[in-house]
Amino acid sequence: MEKIKNIALVAHDNRKNDLIEWVGWNNEILLKHNLICTGTTGALVETMLQEKYHISHGRSEFQPLTKLKSGPLGGDQQLGALIAEGQIDILIFFWDPMEPQPHDVDVKALLRIAVLYNIPTASNRSSADFVISSSLITTDYQIKLRDYSSYTQRKIEGI
Repeated sequence: MEKIKNIALVAHDNRKNDLIEWVGWNNEILLKHNLICTGTTGALVETMLQEKYHISHGRSEFQPLTKLKSGPLGGDQQLGALIAEGQIDILIFFWDPMEPQPHDVDVKALLRIAVLYNIPTASNRSSADFVISSSLITTDYQIKLRDYSSYTQRKIEGI
């Protein structure tokens, strides 16, 4: 991980306001990094930053905001692919434990891939506060990845 992190921001509908408030509270730190959001969350984050903080998307002192598709329309899977490609350093995902989601399998797959690739993951405001306030947020950091070669090179019977 470089000093400038690629931070993914995702929130279920019932948690979007919490995430937007959290981003507003931590905007000075977050805007020094690349932000990658699923569609609706990204639009809300961008609007909040532009309106409340008068930050335009093109200002050079801030890192870019990338918007993927909406989660249920493939954004969770796009994000998972970015994690697998080593292009996401931190996942901030305010998910709603009380509301079943039509794309629960995608959510589970996203969380699984984040664990598999050992990236810091925050699922609520408290854990996000701890991640964003870590001294590691502004330093280079080498993620230790587990060696899965024995899994990928295994022999499958009948093939």
